[in-house]
Order: sequence, then C-alpha cells, then structure tokens
Amino acid sequence: MDVNDRITKQLGEYPVLLYMKGTPDFPQCGFSAQTVAALRAVNAKFAYVNIFEDPEIREGLKTYSNWPTFPQLYVNGELIGGCDIALELYHSGELKEIIDEADSGPAQ
Repeated sequence: MDVNDRITKQLGEYPVLLYMKGTPDFPQCGFSAQTVAALRAVNAKFAYVNIFEDPEIREGLKTYSNWPTFPQLYVNGELIGGCDIALELYHSGELKEIIDEADSGPAQ
C-alpha cells in the first residue's frame, strides 16, 4: 500500500483526524497544541497521527493535501486547514458546527 492509499484509509476510518506534531497530551509544537485545545474546547472526539512517528506520512501528506505545514485537520475526509484556520473557525463558532455535523466514530 503506497502512502496515498494509507492516508486515504486513515481519513476513511476517522471522521475527525488531526495530523500533528506529537500527541494531544504531549504536543511537540505550539500550533499542534493550539489546534488540540480548540478541538477539546468544542468537545470533539478526534483521532490523531503523530507525524514524527511516520516520516512517510509526514512527507506524503504535504503532496496529498497540497498543504505544506502541520497540523492538518480533516473532517469527514476533507481538509479543513491548519492551526490558523482551526482557530478562526473556533472563534467564530463554526468549528463546533463542523464537528457536530461530522459522523460519530472512534476517537483516540
């Protein structure tokens, strides 16, 4: 399975998926920490992939999404954006709406 197939599979398994640096409990960059905080503030159930543990995903996702930075937040397989967009959506109230409309599924 190539990297694009792996990413597609991950996105299909989790309604809300965050590709991030580190883990939600131990983020390894401020942007990842802020995005996790926004998701938690809207009571999102979300899965995550620590890109430091999977260099192939880390590099492949940049091409897959055409988005060069991390974190990357996906809802129902669609790229929502990075930290700045997630925070804008949080402050406007839209993040909660997007999360509430997402299919329910397993969370990590």
